[in-house]
Amino acid sequence: MALDVSSVTPAPAPTSGEQVAPPDAPGAQDAMARARDHLLGLQAPAGWWKGELETNVTMDAEDLLLRHVLGILDRPTAEAAAGWIRRCQREDGTWANFRGGPGDLSTTVEAYVALRLAGDPDDAPHLAGARRFILQQGGIEATRVFTRIWLAVVGEWSWDDLPALPPEVTLLPPRVPLNIYDFACWARQTIVPLTVVAAHRLVRPLPFAVDELFVGTPVARAAAGMSRADRWFARLDRVLRAYERLPSWVPPKLVLRPLALRLAEQWIVRRQEADGSWGGIQPPWVYSLLALHVLGYPNDHPAMVAGLAGLDRFTIHDERGRRLEACQSPVWDTALAVVALADAGVAPDHPALLSGTGWLLDQEVTVAGDWAVRRPGVAPGGWAFEFANVNYPDIDDTAEVVLALRRAGAPASGHSDRACEAAIARARAWVEGMQSRGGGWAAFDADNTSTLCAALPFCDFGEVTDPPSADVTAHAVEMLAVEPDADRRRLDEAITWLRAEQEPDGSWFGRWGANHVYGTGAVVPALVAAGVQPDHPGIARSVAWLERHQNDDGGWGEDLRSYDDPSMRGRGTSTASQTAWALLALLAAGRRATEAVRRAVMFLVDSQRDDGTWDEELFTGTGFPGDFYINYHLYRLTFPLSALGRYCRGSER
Repeated sequence: MALDVSSVTPAPAPTSGEQVAPPDAPGAQDAMARARDHLLGLQAPAGWWKGELETNVTMDAEDLLLRHVLGILDRPTAEAAAGWIRRCQREDGTWANFRGGPGDLSTTVEAYVALRLAGDPDDAPHLAGARRFILQQGGIEATRVFTRIWLAVVGEWSWDDLPALPPEVTLLPPRVPLNIYDFACWARQTIVPLTVVAAHRLVRPLPFAVDELFVGTPVARAAAGMSRADRWFARLDRVLRAYERLPSWVPPKLVLRPLALRLAEQWIVRRQEADGSWGGIQPPWVYSLLALHVLGYPNDHPAMVAGLAGLDRFTIHDERGRRLEACQSPVWDTALAVVALADAGVAPDHPALLSGTGWLLDQEVTVAGDWAVRRPGVAPGGWAFEFANVNYPDIDDTAEVVLALRRAGAPASGHSDRACEAAIARARAWVEGMQSRGGGWAAFDADNTSTLCAALPFCDFGEVTDPPSADVTAHAVEMLAVEPDADRRRLDEAITWLRAEQEPDGSWFGRWGANHVYGTGAVVPALVAAGVQPDHPGIARSVAWLERHQNDDGGWGEDLRSYDDPSMRGRGTSTASQTAWALLALLAAGRRATEAVRRAVMFLVDSQRDDGTWDEELFTGTGFPGDFYINYHLYRLTFPLSALGRYCRGSER
């Protein structure tokens, strides 16, 4: 049943003079103060906050393979990276995609090859355990396509045995199915350089073979078990493979291939960011460097120098070891930190808020990126996730930055009130212009919902399109709800869309965080901010779902396997960040005086470290549901501080 929005009115914006209400949970005020002080101490001199973005060891394995291919792998780098990879190995010899998760075949294969490259002998006990798992799971033959691409690059797999991906795909205009803009931004940034690498059939052999990882039995799906679409794409793949085998002098390959490669090269070069990255994320970054390499760019070319230097800046060296971040999240972390500090009662004119919002305003994206292909009439505005990513701002960050600017409530350092309002107005207009059909918002693009892309044999890992999601839509709604000039019609459409997306059990799916606790924790505050009454049946059902899934210790946790196993929705070991998400929803729904809220606050109080933060080894962030997960190291601090601040100050927002 769609939500009746005829009587919905926006909630008033919070004021800086909210009255402090005495907490019912003992120790909450002290816990909030400790968390506040710890977060203030983490701010960089330039005004930003950034926590580590921890993923899995494929980042480190592929970094070593890239350096091997480029001829720049040195012994200290290999040994340092190998130390981290060994540290992450599980007792059963495998590597997982998230802490506490099951062993993953492809991740284990990449880690194994990287350790061999670093000098570990194949008869070492830790590699023997990994090898047993690999063979039990079907060997290299059963790995995902992207793992086999890396193995082809280092001479351990044949390019002939990979799905075809010709660079001619870059010649397809945006209106033709399967053009590169049908793919999500992260996928298109990866696919374009990979078409170049595949066209050149790049091979830089390893100094050893990994024959011990093959089972010798080809892995293929039986035709009887394939859908009509699968069979159609399998035939298309055979046609493309035949095209790839044509000699370069045969028309139309004689004309199309050079044109496609030239266009792909230009596309790649134009999208390198100021920090040397591509999109600020690891996959397109390393593949773009490989593409430029096969196109003849030497390692001392400015684009290669910048790219490699950027990777070094994404590499962490500390007592835990050398490891590569898949991405960095300073804009997101800074916006969340500003909101959390405001929630905790930090004064609007506090230097931390002034410098934080000033830095955020300096990061505004004012040029058109790939998103403009689908929305050519929309003016640029908004914010990206990373230090430098002008090509791909996103709705999630933009919404959170605007909320942070509003919550700070004072002129940002180096910016006038007029400049701040102008930036917010541009962001609001951009977000409204990026709304997808039906009322929802995706992260980076509008109406990026092609069902054909995921059916390609090449696309067997992660999400390859960017459809609207409840969590991103919720953040957009929460932002627009406090903007007086927001288009009410668009807001009402989004509210209706969110209501339709509610699960039968009362929760919402979380695309970018784990999982239904995250989605529900985002949607409930947004709907209330947009004027939906806390006693609305939809809100009541979500509250009941949260209360049913509260753990005995008072916290909430949701195992990442809930993306694959519905029985695990809302179930898992309690974490500080997930407990905070649930608590934020309950507070927004007016349940402050309930026993569930008191127990949740006490969980945060009792589990807090002496230094004011929380331990959280479990991953609670999501990159690709079912495949790629993230531990945002600031989530364990910013979200609990927001929740404690709203609880202690008697505020819903």
